[in-house]
Amino acid sequence: MTARATDWTLALLVGLGFATGLLSLVSGRDGDAWVFVLHGAGGAALGLVTGWKLRRVWRRVASPRRWDSRTTAGLLASLLVFATLGTGWVWSSGGDLFIAGWNLLNWHITLGLLLSLVVYHHAYLRAKRPRQADLANRRQFLHWAGISVVAALAWRMQRPATAALGWDGARRRWTGSYEAGSFTGNRFPSTSWVADAPRPLAPDTYRLAISGLVARPGALALPDLDASDKLVALLDCTGGFYSTQEWRGIEVGRLLDGAGVSPLATHVRVISHTGYRWSFPLAEARSFLLATHVGGEPLSHGHGAHVRLVAPERRGFQWVKWVVRVEAHAGTDLGAAASTIWSSSTPEGRGER
Repeated sequence: MTARATDWTLALLVGLGFATGLLSLVSGRDGDAWVFVLHGAGGAALGLVTGWKLRRVWRRVASPRRWDSRTTAGLLASLLVFATLGTGWVWSSGGDLFIAGWNLLNWHITLGLLLSLVVYHHAYLRAKRPRQADLANRRQFLHWAGISVVAALAWRMQRPATAALGWDGARRRWTGSYEAGSFTGNRFPSTSWVADAPRPLAPDTYRLAISGLVARPGALALPDLDASDKLVALLDCTGGFYSTQEWRGIEVGRLLDGAGVSPLATHVRVISHTGYRWSFPLAEARSFLLATHVGGEPLSHGHGAHVRLVAPERRGFQWVKWVVRVEAHAGTDLGAAASTIWSSSTPEGRGER
């Protein structure tokens, strides 16, 4: 493989890892498994090509007198590649390690983002346009094909290998998450997508507002929301765990029908006390649950009391906590993703009111 073909292959594989990593955060349905397959196989290919690159430049690397700015940038990128791949591999093999308060999955995500920034900044400054010899070449094709096959085999064999060694990685879900506290009520892990830390809401003054494209907007007290609708659903958190629980409350469809949802409504917006929110297609959201209880117990504050959205086949950060408003709209909410960042800076998100 030519030097330019190697460099462009590395850049493309980093881009593949970044894109599939982002997609994995919102992929929870069984049909989304391909995202994780590409992410894992692409990571294996990235490790192979990086090793190929280091083998080619090893003489220069081994002699510090021959270093220049490109050598330093290349070594930094290589270290980030192996740190990113290493944290991902150890996590997926069952490594339950915390460094500076973060588990290896969060370090993998952070290092992957940093790697993408370093590689594409370097490419912006120094990238050389590929030549015909770097692309239309039988040897190049055979190298790419060989790397793809070996990477796919490496990804495919990881789970059987961890099973043979008795490591916990063999028991992870296809999303990479590990089971934690299923059917234990409030005793399963409590995490937030961002740093939201609101004060507990008083149950006697709590109200859930229903507004938007409905004929009868209003607000319901907490006792009105326990309609004894039940749902057994699996919560898969992007923090790396999954937990199956029995939830109780009121179906979103029942709530909206009671308010007279308009035929013009296509989406439902669920809003937290902190300002955090997410939007869902109405047809899908009808089967969601606004839960007041888990495992027969009232929701704890850490799990979103007094009302939390239960959204099967959605990732955990979309299960909005501390819900205070449900709105019907004629389109999706383009600002919902941004609320994951700024909600923690609101007075409510900081717990000031």
